[in-house]
Amino acid sequence: MVALIVGIILIAFCVFACLPLGLAWGAYIIAFLKGCAPVLSAFVGLVAIFIGIADIKDKNEAKKEELAAKEAEASQAK
Repeated sequence: MVALIVGIILIAFCVFACLPLGLAWGAYIIAFLKGCAPVLSAFVGLVAIFIGIADIKDKNEAKKEELAAKEAEASQAK
């Protein structure tokens, strides 16, 4: 419950800070977002690459386990 209240307060502050009638930080926020966009996109790209590599490894491991299970079934059938 406390986390929900703190979250609502922080979102309200963010909206207040962006509005021209509030703190009028809108221009600074836009400048920050323009500056961090390349860094953020590079970070997201790296995470996507790592996830892709892990997915490929998982698929290869699943194929190996499936082949091992089929071989075990075939050896038990004999």
